[in-house]
Amino acid sequence: MIETFVDEGLGHASYLADLGDGSALVVDPARLPTGQREAAARLGLQIAFSADTHTHADYVSGSPDLAHAGAELLAPAEAGLAVPHRGVRDGDALELGRLRILAIATPGHTPDHLAYLLYDPAGRPVALFSGGSLMVGTVGRTDLMGPELTEPLARQLYRSLHERILTLPDDVALLPTHGAGSFCSAPASAERTSTIGHERETNPLLTTSSEDEFLHLLLGGLGSFPTYFSRLPALNQRGARVYAELPALAPLAADAVEAAVNEGAIVVDVRPIDRFAAGHIGGSLSIALRPVFASWLGWLVEPDRPLVFVIDPDQDHGDLVRQCLTIGFEKLAGYLDGGIDAWRSAGGQTSTIDLLEAATYRGTVLDVRQDEEFAAGHVPGAAHAELGSLPAAPLPGGPVTTMCGHHERAMTGASVLERRGAREVAVMLDGFGGWRDLGHPVTVGS
Repeated sequence: MIETFVDEGLGHASYLADLGDGSALVVDPARLPTGQREAAARLGLQIAFSADTHTHADYVSGSPDLAHAGAELLAPAEAGLAVPHRGVRDGDALELGRLRILAIATPGHTPDHLAYLLYDPAGRPVALFSGGSLMVGTVGRTDLMGPELTEPLARQLYRSLHERILTLPDDVALLPTHGAGSFCSAPASAERTSTIGHERETNPLLTTSSEDEFLHLLLGGLGSFPTYFSRLPALNQRGARVYAELPALAPLAADAVEAAVNEGAIVVDVRPIDRFAAGHIGGSLSIALRPVFASWLGWLVEPDRPLVFVIDPDQDHGDLVRQCLTIGFEKLAGYLDGGIDAWRSAGGQTSTIDLLEAATYRGTVLDVRQDEEFAAGHVPGAAHAELGSLPAAPLPGGPVTTMCGHHERAMTGASVLERRGAREVAVMLDGFGGWRDLGHPVTVGS
């Protein structure tokens, strides 16, 4: 029996496998593997092994956490981890409980990548933990280590897929780590799991006629990815700090928030966008707390900056802390005690941003969606800058209305512009979806 655990915001899946003797294997666990621990306890299992398929760039691995509690950490020998572990190489067959896994070298997404093939007690291959190699409807991207390695890794991935993975029987379950919502994959299906046979028949990147055609299709479909991806592999190699329990955010009075900001902290306002628009601390960054919060935090904020949060009482402090730690943000100074009302009561000034009705705007329309979203359809004449690039993009002159698919990213973009000194910034509610649904003209193309 295998249970799946999904972080929808990061497009990350991890797995817990019952090894048949009261022990369990976890593959690619989240940094705080609470769900896996709870599931193991519910099933009466002891987590004895935790395996990483590769050195992750999109999240902090929870394998050191499980190893700290007594599990054996299995990881590619070529990853060069500094934490205690068993280095696994291509062809290693590991007896785990009453089952066996076979390590299969599948370089491409990363040079150290392994997939783990799970066999049942009768010796039949039943599931492939494919990590970031083969995914549902797509494959792993190969550009995370820099442009000079993008094509060589893509060619390695092609061979990994055709010479190693596609030699497996059709009925082997495919259990990838990355999927829909992950910036580690090329555009993907919404499904999380599949089979080798289904992917052989339907995955467009497996039906190309040649290696060069594969490269053309893969590399032509890669968009941008969060800047924090460049630093997490090194953190995962060192091994992140292990927390005995989820840390609590400290309450900060208004004067303490002001002092923290003066010393270099950044205020991140995680409230819904209508509350941010109605009044916020000047210079604060709006990133509404939702499943994709961590991706945008890691993209837009420097990892060494202390973070002060503005959060409503009905929002989940634990989820906020978990998402920060998942991408390696540790400097959580605290939250504004009493919220924006306490700030005002202490004499703090606030700013506002106008929310405009669907499909209305003033000045320049600035679309902050990803390139592929913009190319698929946008407001005629709209300017375009991906949200992740906005901190360094040229500031528009005069009034500007930001827009995205709905409005959360647009508000983040508006707050970035405001932090940089732009004035007369507004947000178009319902974004491109609202514009299109009202029958307004649409331009297709970049």
